[in-house]
Amino acid sequence: MSSIVPKSRPKHLNLLQIRLPMPGIVSILHRISGAILFLLLPLLLCLFQWSLDSPASFAEFRSYVSQPIVKFVLIGLLWGYLHHLFAGVRHVLLDLHIGAELVGSRVSSYLVFVLAIVLTLIVGGRLW
Repeated sequence: MSSIVPKSRPKHLNLLQIRLPMPGIVSILHRISGAILFLLLPLLLCLFQWSLDSPASFAEFRSYVSQPIVKFVLIGLLWGYLHHLFAGVRHVLLDLHIGAELVGSRVSSYLVFVLAIVLTLIVGGRLW
């Protein structure tokens, strides 16, 4: 007769020791990038409006966005947009049961991560 011994469960989870697989990291970054883009949307709309007001305001806008710290923030937002876009497409494909297997899910998550970084470097380098 065998007795089943219940596994001891941790009393607390140390989030710094948990190793998420790449699909989990991409999913979390998708949520974070979406939240940041949503929260900074008023700022982006103000910048867009500022650039369209008049030729003088456009010159003012250009001098403002030529500052290095503003460029880094805008490049970070560009990465957030690209990552959110590609991860969203990945999630739609997963909802359609395309690439939902373990290998396909891992490959698509690495693809999202690499595409967002590479395109951010290309577009950000051209805009710098």
